[in-house]
Amino acid sequence: MLANSPAIIIAVIIIAIIFSGIFTVQQGSIAVVTMFGKYRRVHRPGLNFKIPFFEKIFRQISIQNRSVELQFQAITLDQANVNFKAMLLYAVLNQDEESIKNVAFKFVDDRSLMQALIRTIEGSIRAFVATKKQSEILGLRGEIILHVKEQIDVQLESWGYHLIDLQINDISFDEEIMKSMARVVSSNNLKSAAENEGQALLITRTKAAEAEGNFIKISAEAEKQAAQLRGQGVALFREEVARGMASAAKEMEDAKLDASFILFSMWTESIKHFAENGKGNTIFLDGSIDKMQRTMQELMSITEATKK
Repeated sequence: MLANSPAIIIAVIIIAIIFSGIFTVQQGSIAVVTMFGKYRRVHRPGLNFKIPFFEKIFRQISIQNRSVELQFQAITLDQANVNFKAMLLYAVLNQDEESIKNVAFKFVDDRSLMQALIRTIEGSIRAFVATKKQSEILGLRGEIILHVKEQIDVQLESWGYHLIDLQINDISFDEEIMKSMARVVSSNNLKSAAENEGQALLITRTKAAEAEGNFIKISAEAEKQAAQLRGQGVALFREEVARGMASAAKEMEDAKLDASFILFSMWTESIKHFAENGKGNTIFLDGSIDKMQRTMQELMSITEATKK
C-alpha cells in the first residue's frame, strides 16, 4: 500500500495539472491567451485547454453590443451653448484574430477605451457644431450623426471596434436662448397668422366683388331684356290701336255714320276701362270738342294711309 503511495500522489498531481489547464469561455466572449507576456492565440466559447503554468488567459473580450450615454456641451458659430444628450451603441468589429488582438492590446483597460471613444465622438460633434449657427442646429440632427460616423469609423476600426448607432436624444440651449427662440417662434406664428388672415380677407372681398359684379351684370342684362320686351309690347300695342282705329274709321265711312258717334263710343269705352282698372287712381282726360275733333282727324289720316 505504501509502495503505491508515490505513484498515486504523482498521478493526482498530473491530473491536477491537466485540469488546471482546462477552462471555459462564456458565450458572447473570446479569450486571448498569452505565454510569458506574448500573444499566443484566441479561444472561442466552450471548453478549452491551455498549457498549465506557462500559458494564461490575458483577457476575455465581450463581442456583444455595448452602449454608453453621453452628455456634453458644444458652442455654435454665433457663440451659443448647445447641450447634447446622446446614446452610443458599438461592438467589436468582427471575430477575426487581428481584430481581437487590436481590442486586447490597443488599450490598457476598458476605461481607457471608453474615455478615448467618448472624447473622440464629442470632439467630432463639437467641430461640426462650431461651423453652424444656433438657428440651424435643431434641424441638423441627422446631419450631425452622419458626420460623426464618417469621422470616427476609420479610427474605431483601427481599435478593433465599429460604431453601430449614434442617437442624439436631446438638443437644448441655455434658458435665455430658449426664451429668445420661443419669442422668435411666437412672432413668426403671429406674422404667419396675420398673413393668412390677410389672404383670407382678400379672397373673401375678391369673391364678394366678383359676385357683386356678376349680379350687376345679370341685373343689367335682365333690365335690358325687360326694356326690349316692354318696348316691343308698347310697339305692338300702338300697332294694334292704330289698326283698330283705322278699321273703325273705315267702317264708319262705309256705313256713312257720323264720326262723332264713333268718337263718343270710343270715349265712353275708355272711361269705362279706366274706371274698372284704375285702382282708385285719379286720371285726367281732355274731353273738349277741339280735342275730340283733333283725334278724329288723326283717325282719318290713319285711314287714308291705310288705303294707300
